[in-house]
Amino acid sequence: MPHFADQLFEAIAAKDAAPVCVGIDPVFERLPAGLQQEREDSPAGRVDAVFEFVMELLEIVAPLVPCVKLQSACFERYGPDGVQAYYSLTEAAVSRDLIVIGDAKRGDIGTTAAHYAVATLTDPGPYNDPDMPDDDDADDLVSPDAVTVNPYFGDDGLRPFLEVALQEEKGVFALVRTSNPGGDAIQALMLNDGRTVAEAVAELVADLGSDSRYLGQSGYSLLGAVVGATKPDDAARLRKIMPRQIFLVPGFGAQGGSIEDIRPCFNADKRGALITASRSITYAFAQQPDTDWRDAVAAATRDMKKQVTSIF
Repeated sequence: MPHFADQLFEAIAAKDAAPVCVGIDPVFERLPAGLQQEREDSPAGRVDAVFEFVMELLEIVAPLVPCVKLQSACFERYGPDGVQAYYSLTEAAVSRDLIVIGDAKRGDIGTTAAHYAVATLTDPGPYNDPDMPDDDDADDLVSPDAVTVNPYFGDDGLRPFLEVALQEEKGVFALVRTSNPGGDAIQALMLNDGRTVAEAVAELVADLGSDSRYLGQSGYSLLGAVVGATKPDDAARLRKIMPRQIFLVPGFGAQGGSIEDIRPCFNADKRGALITASRSITYAFAQQPDTDWRDAVAAATRDMKKQVTSIF
């Protein structure tokens, strides 16, 4: 049976051993001007522009990177049309041999968590356009290969996602130490036993993820952890706590994460981390007004690969 961690490592090996992920957070107002023209007056037009932009992004990055991360909120804001676009783009990415992470940050307990797990990790199936009830060309919508979740409900908030992920051969990334400055107010708090809140969450993730059912042949778990590139000292401590977790590492590039900052996220075997950048790649053209936006994105992607692989 395929395992998410094993599939991810195979995809990384196939793309020049570059453990990088392009985050795709499309905002209509930031799209290239040509895609915005005559579309800003209707939600449907905005969805079309976002869809076209992301499809072109996928064409550019698919030969270069093993993985993309789609921010579901950027699509959900547009209602049913946006949600359909999210799943259609997921299918488009999968068909281009990309691992897809759905950045949804879901979380709850009990039955509600189970519903969220099924909603984010199972294929929705055929989609028929409601305006065309006799549509024989329904799209087969597919779910992403992994999803981000909020672990602050504890183990009973994580287990439903893990069980669905196991059944569906998918992955889960639990938020442990995020890259945003505001995260310090909670994640850096010291507990009475000397641990930080983030370290306590990391121990929960490590314990749950070490279940033999969740481990692949690579030795890594289908339960990974989100650990920001802007917290290198914390990342070093968290790596010791979570040796079997793949770290999804946001914050590289636009948020200030550097090559030296991401080094502690890897294990001694130079594996175990997936470095992700969003704005510095997808909106690279904003700093190069005289360059075709596609060329700017491609150049930024290649530069990121070069930087990340240089630490090996």
